[in-house]
Amino acid sequence: MKRVHAYFRGIVQGVGFRYTAMRLAARRGVTGWTKNLSDGRVEIVGEGTEEALERFLRELREYFATYVRDVQTEWLDATGEFSEFGVRF
Repeated sequence: MKRVHAYFRGIVQGVGFRYTAMRLAARRGVTGWTKNLSDGRVEIVGEGTEEALERFLRELREYFATYVRDVQTEWLDATGEFSEFGVRF
């Protein structure tokens, strides 16, 4: 199991990004959270298999291809602290 900590930059707030991430995460068995940041980025922390996380991130980038300018990711070992994927405020 792996953890990914990602920051999406571009026009990613106000376009349904977080709730789409929640839906896609559930489909892939990814747990964790997403939230809007004050600088306009969206932060995601997700845990799951490496394959599930890669597909999850790829689907987000593809779904919001016209909005996402940049994605920064950091891969870590999973902690197992999440039971579902949600939106944080």
